[in-house]
Amino acid sequence: MRVVSGVCKGRPLKAVPGNSTRPTTDKVKEALFNMIGPYFDGGAGLDLFAGSGGLGLEALSRGLDKVIFVDREKKAIQTIHENIQACKMEEKAEVYRNDAERALKALIKRGIYFDYIFLDPPYKKQQLISLMKEISEKRLLKNSGYIICEHGHDVELPLLIGEFIQLKHEKYGIIAITIYSRANEE
Repeated sequence: MRVVSGVCKGRPLKAVPGNSTRPTTDKVKEALFNMIGPYFDGGAGLDLFAGSGGLGLEALSRGLDKVIFVDREKKAIQTIHENIQACKMEEKAEVYRNDAERALKALIKRGIYFDYIFLDPPYKKQQLISLMKEISEKRLLKNSGYIICEHGHDVELPLLIGEFIQLKHEKYGIIAITIYSRANEE
């Protein structure tokens, strides 16, 4: 596992010890960022089920100004900190140990809005629709922003969730990527 492109290209990333997380493969990461970028001129990102922090670090490497990493597992938080240090991105990252719902509530209170929200929850505990409805209701995504969902290939997400419309859906073996933006931005 490594950073695929950008200023940290080729930098190896540690995986979270154990089998509680499933890192996004380099192939899927490359395809995902080619769909939404591939590079950015600033902006803010939220990596909500961060695991090792691979998606958020890839986004920082490709030009985002700041990424907030959230995971509820202690081992994941340690790994995220180590990977952020390895990429020398400490000044562009915030890391929080919290579950997704509480993290969203805290971000709402802080009045933070995102250009990119990465949702990669455990496949067996799929909560993408309820999280996206919450993000929609609280308007956490900027008007021109994107929500990037990574999920099992057998999960079919609806075309519309809250105010978000599905833009792209691609399958890569057992993994699928579905990208949403605001319906009024189409």
